[in-house]
Amino acid sequence: MTAAGPAAVGLRDDHVVEPPAEAPEPPRSDALVAAGDLLRALAAPVRIAIVLQLRTSPRCVHELVDALAVTQPLISQHLRVLKAAGVVRGDRRGREVVYRLVDDHLAHIVVDAVAHVEEES
Repeated sequence: MTAAGPAAVGLRDDHVVEPPAEAPEPPRSDALVAAGDLLRALAAPVRIAIVLQLRTSPRCVHELVDALAVTQPLISQHLRVLKAAGVVRGDRRGREVVYRLVDDHLAHIVVDAVAHVEEES
């Protein structure tokens, strides 16, 4: 039996057996709590739909109402949750507030989650 290099532990049937990868350092507990809070804020179908809508462009409440076919109070309630979680921000334009995603990271999480579920079905 010969070694194939410093990373090789041994040979078996002409295959190099690599040592196990070193586990990454776990995040701080406060970061894990904040991530859990963020994921809980995304854990409603309407909020997922809002994030998907805002991924394409900023929208005001009435545009979200029309696109998602839900009531204005329901959209406003979900936007408050998303805003409190730091997912969206609202910019006032005259009498309307235009909502946009704070950044694209969360949109990627939502898109990936939806794609994962659609692959499974």
